[in-house]
Amino acid sequence: MTKDGIKGASAAESTARHIEELIVEGALRPGEPLLPEREMAVRLNVSRPTLRQGMKMLEDKGLLVADTNGSRVVAPLGTSFTDPLIDLLSSGEAVTDDYLELRATLERMAATLAATRANDVDRAILREAMERIDSAHGEADAGDEAEADVDLHLAIYEAGHNIVLLHIMRALSGMLRKGIFHNREKLYARPEVRDVLRDQHRAIYEAIMARDPDAAGRCAEAHMSYTQRVIAEIAAADARLEISLRRIEGGGIASRAGKARG
Repeated sequence: MTKDGIKGASAAESTARHIEELIVEGALRPGEPLLPEREMAVRLNVSRPTLRQGMKMLEDKGLLVADTNGSRVVAPLGTSFTDPLIDLLSSGEAVTDDYLELRATLERMAATLAATRANDVDRAILREAMERIDSAHGEADAGDEAEADVDLHLAIYEAGHNIVLLHIMRALSGMLRKGIFHNREKLYARPEVRDVLRDQHRAIYEAIMARDPDAAGRCAEAHMSYTQRVIAEIAAADARLEISLRRIEGGGIASRAGKARG
């Protein structure tokens, strides 16, 4: 907002438009609570009735929602792809490969842009995310490390300052947190994989901090290629285990009580 705030007959529309811009640029994140009405009106330098009107416009558009306490929060926009087709796609092994192949291309682009465009604020957020990964890794906290992994990637998308890429990758990250396409916990359950992932994340981070876009892009793509390979190995091992269990149990339909195997 300008120093003088929003004035004129269309003050409510201008207020709504300003908040919309904050959502589009990623300054206001999905699910993020807004300030109380009184404080927000002061920050925007508008009257409370004007603010109320503007927020009503945003609610009508589905951009703001009320939480259980009646406070306004940013709607969960672009946090995942909700089409039922996604559920169908997520069950296919070949689609998981396609998803990771797409991620490799987009992650390379995001890291390259971040190395070129990251400002001091972005770099501080990246540093904090990397420190979280190191801390969780040192404490062998697989769950927290997996969450910090997603947060580092989100920080890279934000540092790339490409709004379309940011919202696409936020949606993909939302799907990743929910375990769509693959289960991150299975990756982080393996200490040797966790070590490699931590080293790869550090390589991406250091290339971005060194403002080396070529190295950042290469490291990001190599990271996704490794992830794709390990996920395929885990899936193959799980399939073999299922076959072994079915052999023991006769597929659940054999009468083997007291019978010797042979």
